[in-house]
Amino acid sequence: MPVAHIIGLGRSGVAAAHLLKRDGWEVSASDAGRSEQLLEQQQSLAAEGIPVLLGWRFTLLALAGENLPRPDRLVVSPGVSWQLPALIEARAQGVEVMGELELAWRYLKDVPWVGITGTNGKTTTTALVAAIFQVAGLKAPACGNIGYSACEVALSGEPVDWIIAEVSSYQAESSPTLAPRIGVWTTFTPDHLERHSTLENYRDIKAGLLQNSQHRILNGDDPYLRQNLSQRWPDVCWTSTHRTLESIPSVHTYIDSGWVCVLGEPIVDVDVLRMPGLHNRQNLSIAVAVAHLAGIDKTAIAQAVASFPGVPHRLEYICTHDGVAFINDSKATNYDAAQTGLDAVDAPSILIAGGDPKVGDDTLWIQTIRAKAAAVLLIGKAAPVFAKRLHESGYLQYEIVETMERAVPRAAEFARQHGAKVVLLSPACASFDQYRSFEHRGDHFRQLCAAPLSCAAALPPRTKQS
Repeated sequence: MPVAHIIGLGRSGVAAAHLLKRDGWEVSASDAGRSEQLLEQQQSLAAEGIPVLLGWRFTLLALAGENLPRPDRLVVSPGVSWQLPALIEARAQGVEVMGELELAWRYLKDVPWVGITGTNGKTTTTALVAAIFQVAGLKAPACGNIGYSACEVALSGEPVDWIIAEVSSYQAESSPTLAPRIGVWTTFTPDHLERHSTLENYRDIKAGLLQNSQHRILNGDDPYLRQNLSQRWPDVCWTSTHRTLESIPSVHTYIDSGWVCVLGEPIVDVDVLRMPGLHNRQNLSIAVAVAHLAGIDKTAIAQAVASFPGVPHRLEYICTHDGVAFINDSKATNYDAAQTGLDAVDAPSILIAGGDPKVGDDTLWIQTIRAKAAAVLLIGKAAPVFAKRLHESGYLQYEIVETMERAVPRAAEFARQHGAKVVLLSPACASFDQYRSFEHRGDHFRQLCAAPLSCAAALPPRTKQS
């Protein structure tokens, strides 16, 4: 009986364990955490004959010390670094090591895939593409870094027409044979460098997914993609919010006179998309290009775009209090995404930012704050760092409030003082200092917005305001 070990018991790891167990593998699993949720998962998997080690870090030697057999295959969840020394050692000793997405691909490779990667724009584009395919009558689940894990789709056994996969750099790195029918690259800016070390490594991981793809779609409005990849793949379908692009011979899908056009044919009126911002027009152009390559009728495309509600935690409208709109952009976990979000909303706005900081260039983000934000409220681990950077830039309308509970009512008070029409949560940070995930953070913001916002006076003295 072949032996597998699963590292990381998130949703994808659990699905991978079930999939391999169903197919006759002897399966064990481990996770470095020991949360209540993991303890419940441990009991559930143990009842199925899958032993789980919690509060435990994998090595082949440690696995043997637990009297568990040497694995033929290791499946790692996306949160586990591909360059973990224990994984490097396992690969050197001939153990097959793969990510959960790669495992799903082994089961689902007979189905055409759309693989969507990029620094920002992946989630919205993936959701919009899936919506178009589904309106066209195709069973096309969104999975990967959005919705279901890909192994859950494989495990269901239900027939599907397409797989629409959001593919993060973590997933692409550990899925070397994944070969989509259509590969998409939305944007490219520095991100995840604490894991990938260099911009070149980060770029090459994403380029690998496109290299494996039969058809390639790239966002021509992204300066890096246009300037560095225009010669790499001569058959790229370039998309843009403009009809022509410098250095690109022809644009496949573009916006002209308020319509998304494919090779000169108008497909859908841009104004039916209910999501604000130039970046969402870019996402729309990409989604239309994907649908066109998949052979979907333009009537279905237009119908899907008109009914598309947007994506939770990405410029998600929550409510309006006293004429002020509260918008959840918790998925903006880096400077580029946060700058894009802030640029998309009306000025003046009140910005809530901060969390677990990432490496990156904050120059354009701070310029946009100076141009559009009446005040900035800072939360989490990054608050002192962000305060210092804002102060150095000459922007003094900031305040460290530390937590979301303090930020939301304070934002409502500031909006009244400054005549702002928008309160925007767009953190420019990961969430792990105070939350389980960006979704957890966004859900908390949503809950607080639903509560009365009259408690600002009970806040402690401000750390900084001028």
